[in-house]
Amino acid sequence: MNFGYEGRVILPSKLYADRAVPVGQVRVKAHATWLACADVCIPEEGDFTVALAVDASAQQVSTGVDVAALAQAQARIPQSAPWPVVFFNDGSTLNLEAGPGFDSEHIASAAFSPDGDGVIVNAATQRMAISDGKLLLHIKAGPSRGTAVTGVLVVENTESGRTGYEIDSKVIAGKASGDGTMTIWIAMVFAFIGGLILNVMPCVLPVVVMKVLAVMTRHPAPWVVRRDALVYTAGIITAFTFLAMLLLVLRAGGEAVGWGFQLQNPVVVGLLANVMLVLGLSLSGVFTIGASVIGVGQELAAKSGVWGTYFTGILAVVVATPCTAPFMGVALGFALTQSPVMTIAVFEGLALGLAFPYLIIGLVPRLSHGLPRPGLWMERLKQVLAFALYGASAWLIWVLIQQVDSSSAALAFAGLLCAGFAAWSWGIAARSEVGRRAWGIVALIAIVLSLSIVGSLRPRTVNTLSSPTVGALAEPFSTGRLAELRAQGRPVFVYFTAAWCITCLVNERVALSQPEVAEALRAHHVAYLKADWTNRNPEITAALHDLGRDGVPVYVIYSDQGAPRLLPQIITPRMVIDALADL
Repeated sequence: MNFGYEGRVILPSKLYADRAVPVGQVRVKAHATWLACADVCIPEEGDFTVALAVDASAQQVSTGVDVAALAQAQARIPQSAPWPVVFFNDGSTLNLEAGPGFDSEHIASAAFSPDGDGVIVNAATQRMAISDGKLLLHIKAGPSRGTAVTGVLVVENTESGRTGYEIDSKVIAGKASGDGTMTIWIAMVFAFIGGLILNVMPCVLPVVVMKVLAVMTRHPAPWVVRRDALVYTAGIITAFTFLAMLLLVLRAGGEAVGWGFQLQNPVVVGLLANVMLVLGLSLSGVFTIGASVIGVGQELAAKSGVWGTYFTGILAVVVATPCTAPFMGVALGFALTQSPVMTIAVFEGLALGLAFPYLIIGLVPRLSHGLPRPGLWMERLKQVLAFALYGASAWLIWVLIQQVDSSSAALAFAGLLCAGFAAWSWGIAARSEVGRRAWGIVALIAIVLSLSIVGSLRPRTVNTLSSPTVGALAEPFSTGRLAELRAQGRPVFVYFTAAWCITCLVNERVALSQPEVAEALRAHHVAYLKADWTNRNPEITAALHDLGRDGVPVYVIYSDQGAPRLLPQIITPRMVIDALADL
C-alpha cells in the first residue's frame, strides 16, 4: 500500500516572471510524469502548453485557472500543527501523541502519512484514541527507525471538516504518556521522589545540614521554625520555577539545553567552587555568615534571617543541578515534551521533594523539639562538614579543569585564593574593634577581584576530554559513528556522562570500569561509545532528547531488536552484563 490522491487534483505552485519577460501573453511548455493507480499503478506522461498573462505592475503571472477551484485547493494545503507532536517508538509501534487540544466528541478519525518510505507499515490499521485532550495514534512501525519523522496528519472533525497538519517531530524511545505509562500526576510523583533523594546527594547534603544545624543552635519558637520552613520552601520553588522558565525560553529559541546546562559554563562552575569554599570557611570559624560589621537593630537582624533562609533555598537548588537522582530522568524527559504549564508543574514537584525534609520539621513542631540540644559536639560537626564543602569546591575545580585550558585553570586557583582572603578579612573586620572599616574594604576588594577572575573564564574551543575511569574500549560519541556502527549490524552501548555529574563518576568507577564489564562487551562484540556532556554539545543534547531524557547519566543499548534499551540511572556491573547477555 502507498499513499496518493484521488479525484481531481490541483497542486498549487507559485511562478514569478523575470523582469526580462515581456508584458503580455507568454506560452509555457511542461512535461509531466505521474502514476494512475487503482488495483495496479500505470505510469503515464504528457506534454502540456499553457498561456500565461504577465502583469506589468506586480510582475506576477496569472494562469486563468478556475479561481474558486484554486482557492479550494490552497485551503486544503496542510497547515502547521498548533499543538506539540511527539512520536514514541516502543519497538513494534510508532505512537503519535498530539495535543492537548482535542475534544473526543468531535474527532471522528485521524490518519498519518509519512514523507519517507519504511517509516510505518502503510497497510496496517492506525488505531486512534483521545485521552486527556490528547490525540493518540498507534501505528505499526516500519523498518526505518530514524530520530525524526515528517509527514501529514489528517484529522476529521465533525464540526470543521477535514484538516491536514504538517508534522516534523522527534522520535523518543518508549511509550506515549497517554498510554497510561506516564501522566502528569505520575511525572510529578516521580519528580517529588527524585527531589527527595537529592537531599542526600553530596552536592546538596551540606547545605541542608547547615540549615538544620541553625535550628538546633537557636531552638526558636515553633512559629519561627514554621516560618523558616515555608520561606526555605519558597526559595526552592522560586529557583526551580526560574530554572524551568529559563529552559523553556532557551529551547524555544533553538538552544540545545537540558538539566544541569549551567554547569557547562566555566563561569558558573568557578563561581560555585568559590561559594563552596567560602561556606566551608564559615563552618570552620574563619568568619560568620550574617555577622554585622556595624551594629544593626533586632528588627533588621530578624529580616536578615528571613532573607538568609530564602536564599539558602535558592542555593540548595543551585548546588543540586549537577545531580540527577533516580526517578528524575523519566520525569524531566516527560516534562520537557509537554506544554509549558505541565513542564513547570513537574519542576515544582522536584521543588517540593527537595524542600520536604526541612518543611516537615517546620510544620510538625514536635519534630523540631526532638532535635538534640546544642553543645561542643555541634561545633565539631560543623568543622567536619566544612571538609565536605572543601571537597565539593575541589571537585568543582576538577570539573573546571576539564572545561578550560591551563591558563584559565591557573586563574581559577587565583580566584579561590582571593575568595579565601576575602573570607578571612571579613572575619577580622567582624571581630576587630580597631580598623573594622578598613578590613571590610579589603574584603570587598578581594571579593570583586575574585568575581572578576571567575568572570574571565572561557571554555576550550576544542573538546579533548578524557576520563581516567574509561578504558581503551570507549570511543567518542557522534551520531555519525553511531549510525555507522548500527549499519554494520553491531550492537552499541552508549553512556552519556559529564565531569560535573557525581552519579556518573560513581557509576563509571564501580560499574563501567570493572574488568568483567569490559569482557562482556568484547564477548558480545558490542561497540562502546562515550557521550561526554561536560561542555555544551548540541549533538549530544539532541541524542538525549531523542531518548526522552534531558540530563545525565543515561545508559542505552542500541541493537537491531527494536527500540533502544535504557538502563537505570544507578547501575551495577551485573545490570550491564545481564543487559548485554540479552542481545
